[in-house]
Amino acid sequence: MPPAASEKVVDDLPVEVQSWIGQRRYTQLGEFDVERGYIFTSCASVQNGNPLYWDEKAAEVITGGPIAPPSMISVWFRPHYWSPGRSEEALALQLHFDLKAQLELPEAVMTDNTIIFHEPVRVGDRLRTTQILRSVSALKKTKLGTGRFWVFDVEIENAQGELCAVETYTGFGYRKE
Repeated sequence: MPPAASEKVVDDLPVEVQSWIGQRRYTQLGEFDVERGYIFTSCASVQNGNPLYWDEKAAEVITGGPIAPPSMISVWFRPHYWSPGRSEEALALQLHFDLKAQLELPEAVMTDNTIIFHEPVRVGDRLRTTQILRSVSALKKTKLGTGRFWVFDVEIENAQGELCAVETYTGFGYRKE
């Protein structure tokens, strides 16, 4: 399928990378459910006393039950460093690492992250994510080195298939001069 008008193909990209643009990749189910212990610990760490996260009655009235703070969205799909039975390291943003390898750009930084929220994440949910490459730039020279910018989305859904959020990342992969 050709990329959508909003997706940019650069002629000097490897054909394999060009084929990734606009494609849904790495659809993965999170390793654990959304749970209140994580929520309480996160809220306590920044002294977030919002009753929506601490008081079940308030959460019921306001949102129809307990939800997780939107700022925690990526917590629920980041794999644990270690898990029984896993033989390889699991990476939450595998597409980013694939781009680094395929484009032979060993260094990389994230330069932008935007999140658009939809349905709230609820206690007990187990989220599913899908990564979609939107664009890869031509080679550019920056103070860091020569490399390429890439933009990809992580679509995040709950078990009912409802869209909870879309995280858009811009990365810059480069070689030091």
